[in-house]
Amino acid sequence: MEEAVEAVVAAGVKPFPTVDKCDASGLGAHSSVVADLDGTLLRSRSAFPYYALVAFETGGVPRLLLLLLLSPLAAALRFLLASESACARVLVFAATAGARVRDVESAARAVLPRFYAADVHPAAWRVFSACARRRVVLTATPRVFAEPFLRDCLGADAVAGTELATWRGRATGMVRGVLVGRRKAEALREILAADGDGDAPDVGLGDSRSDYPFMSMCKEAYIVPRAPVEPPLPMDQLPRPVIFHDGRLVRRPTPLVALLVVLWFPVGLALACLRIAAGALLPMPLVYYAFWALGVRVLVRGAPPPPRAERATGRSGVLFACSHRTLLDPIFLSAALGRPVAAVTYSLSRLSEFLSPIRTVRLSRDRATDAAMIRDLLAEGDLVICPEGTTCREPFLLRFSALFAELTNEVVPVAMENRMSMFHGTTARGWKGMDPFYFFMNPSPAYVVTFLNKLPPELTCAGGRTSHEVANYIQRLIAATLSYECTSLTRKDKYRALAGNDGVVATPKPKVAS
Repeated sequence: MEEAVEAVVAAGVKPFPTVDKCDASGLGAHSSVVADLDGTLLRSRSAFPYYALVAFETGGVPRLLLLLLLSPLAAALRFLLASESACARVLVFAATAGARVRDVESAARAVLPRFYAADVHPAAWRVFSACARRRVVLTATPRVFAEPFLRDCLGADAVAGTELATWRGRATGMVRGVLVGRRKAEALREILAADGDGDAPDVGLGDSRSDYPFMSMCKEAYIVPRAPVEPPLPMDQLPRPVIFHDGRLVRRPTPLVALLVVLWFPVGLALACLRIAAGALLPMPLVYYAFWALGVRVLVRGAPPPPRAERATGRSGVLFACSHRTLLDPIFLSAALGRPVAAVTYSLSRLSEFLSPIRTVRLSRDRATDAAMIRDLLAEGDLVICPEGTTCREPFLLRFSALFAELTNEVVPVAMENRMSMFHGTTARGWKGMDPFYFFMNPSPAYVVTFLNKLPPELTCAGGRTSHEVANYIQRLIAATLSYECTSLTRKDKYRALAGNDGVVATPKPKVAS
């Protein structure tokens, strides 16, 4: 079979039909599939953006710059010398040499799936998803990069890719052979032998001559053509949507985007320091205008409640129940109100506490202690609380904690929404002290603060509702305002997915005098 394929290729004819000719309705629980990744399951044939993401997450701007400097060499090796293997070796070295293996694995688990999921080829996915007996992916990309996404989001049963060489927990930048050409066929034979299945795969999917050796081992095979360029598969059609993801870069780092990130970084850092200084040093009534003057857009919608001095005497402060997008939510709410409003926090860094222009009070995660503290704060004035307990980047709301609903009936729901073009202002794996800097490093970040109507008495605990009913109602109300989707996911779910822990922050225990 392989000799016949080579003869056809030598004659200048593509030996396999295009993927649109595959009748997926005839595939099912009895069918197996083997597919390439870049250019096949993914629309893009370039793996550079994924190397760039790993480079930035493991080594910041210096490593991303190194990758950019070496990328012309990698391109020359691939397109002028027709050596896909040499190209991959250069990219692997630039992106991983000296990086801790656990950092590479963490980036692959928490950062890459979001970008992979946004580039799935719909025609290839139609065939791949129809085969339920066994799904195998063969790729020149390092296996550690692609495996979490392929297994968790696409349902792959086996993944074979280029293996990174390591030494004492760090990547050396070398590889044990790049998985291209005949190496893919050899890897497929090993997978079939390990499964004890002598049957040839039913369907093979590829996009280039490098894939022909393993495609010729399949009962039928199809080429994913370069043209026409199809729009990516909507992410909500994947078996498992990507709700949680980490990493600082907002856009897919193509070579041009990566170059812009490197060039903008020092300028953005200086601009962020200026914006943070304005927010921390100026009186709150002026912060709104200072942000606008410095390129930070603050859009206020709805009717915010008046200050406490203008409300009826004897009432406690208003509790603003906000959706949680970044740690800056309470600051932008205060800027929208034109007055500082205290906020309760959990995992705020000491640096962020120091720079905050508003009062922040740490939660202890002890229900009785936190309830007493929140009552005291409400007795002093208004208070901001984010019942989700952690941020979420995608259009979803996590489960709302019900504690706040038990403590006051003066509740104003607030829908918070932000817009960033270059950097994310949140992290689950990195140092949270950099969160405000990354947010303000965006050229023109924006916040939309939407004040909803105060909760009527009949919808509060005083009106006979349980605290969980109140919390769920506010969650649904904010979700409807933002066109988001409600979930029952929690902080623990997020940190288990992204950081491999429960998201619990250790609190120092008081010393007992002997």
